Amino acid sequence: MAQVLEFKLPDLGEGLTEAEIVRWLVAVGDVVAIDQPVVEVETAKAMVEVPCPYGGVVTARYGEEGTELPVGAPLLTVAVGASESAPAAATGTGTASAGDGAGSAETSGNVLVGYGTGAPAARRRRVRPAASPVASVSPSVVVEPAPAPTPASAPTPAPAPASVPERSGPVPVISPLVRRLARQNGLDLRALAGSGRDGLILRCDVELAIERIGQAAQAPGPAVATPVNGTSGGSAAGAVTERVPLRGVRGAVADKLSRSRREIPEATCWVDADATELMAARTAANAAGGPKISLIALLARICTAALARFPELNSTVDMEAREIVRLRDVHLGFAAQTDRGLVVPVVRDAQSRSAESLSAEFARLTEAGRSGKLTPGDLTGGTFTLNNYGVFGVDGSTPIINHPEAAMLGIGRIVAKPWVHRGELAVRQVVQLSLTFDHRVCDGGTAGGFLRYVADCVEQPAVLLRTL
Repeated sequence: MAQVLEFKLPDLGEGLTEAEIVRWLVAVGDVVAIDQPVVEVETAKAMVEVPCPYGGVVTARYGEEGTELPVGAPLLTVAVGASESAPAAATGTGTASAGDGAGSAETSGNVLVGYGTGAPAARRRRVRPAASPVASVSPSVVVEPAPAPTPASAPTPAPAPASVPERSGPVPVISPLVRRLARQNGLDLRALAGSGRDGLILRCDVELAIERIGQAAQAPGPAVATPVNGTSGGSAAGAVTERVPLRGVRGAVADKLSRSRREIPEATCWVDADATELMAARTAANAAGGPKISLIALLARICTAALARFPELNSTVDMEAREIVRLRDVHLGFAAQTDRGLVVPVVRDAQSRSAESLSAEFARLTEAGRSGKLTPGDLTGGTFTLNNYGVFGVDGSTPIINHPEAAMLGIGRIVAKPWVHRGELAVRQVVQLSLTFDHRVCDGGTAGGFLRYVADCVEQPAVLLRTL
């Protein structure tokens, strides 16, 4: 006889308490294998796939795409040992929680695919009960038979998509987050031209379209202010055009930066440096053949050498114990802008990596960030952050420290400027370096010494070679 087990949203680690369902990977009636990914969720840290530790037939799903669930809430139920010809018959029986250890159902004990599980995902088969045939709507949309009601909260049908004008060919958009953002704002994706490769519609395209709609709504002319909190009237400038929930990555960033500003007494110092020799050294190294070395990898190598001389900046503050905790290893975070917002992937053990190894790891994490495949482990545990805001075409910044770290090095754009070189005026490649630091871990002398050493290495790369 089939045993129906309830699989709950597992603890995804790093203090996360909820996750949003982005995409279901299985449907009611599907046969799943142990450790097969069943749902893709978005946490405040990353997008992860969640595997089910049971093998059997899916009898119910809980929550639709876009629903936010707390850790411990039911995700789905699986009939273990059920006949594949009658999967829905098991939904009327009692269920056992995935954490109860009930029965003798075989499980793997693994719950998180974001970090990888041992078993490969099995091919899914769609099981169709004979009494209720399933009609195929499209290659990616299937109308499912409704499962029998159970004492627990029953799954609800997915909302019908808004009708849109016909357009030849599929809508060039991949990300379910982009689709949901457009749906929430009543935006017709078929009317957008994507800026991505082959016309792919990106999140920035949707956000720009939403912004333009808001600007059109605020154009000069008769305007009525939108009532807010029960009030009405006011000028057009005070009208609310949109309310954006602080959830997911945006909410996590807001919480972390607010905490940083509340707890860390930060200060910033900066210096201009002549990066001409560093750029020339990189060009020469890449011309010699072998793996290409990125500029950020060279700057990261300089950072780790500087932190070896000034370990105060590779630390954190424990205010409860009233201690400065200096850290041995340098786990170097770097700020990266993606379609999902600002993320800070972490390069582990950066102090022991070569420039080639750093280049490869930066490239891997950057690509994972762009494709939304960063795991919580990729985004946590940093001890020092490198922020290359020069890619946005700006010279300087005073960034907020990535709590609970103690410092962040900012790199501006490298641009040709007049510079006094060997006593004569010349055009050189100049960069502005800025260091924001926690004044609790050190004073200005230490911070200035760190920044001056970094600038010396940028101006004369041979300085770095002498200290390795």
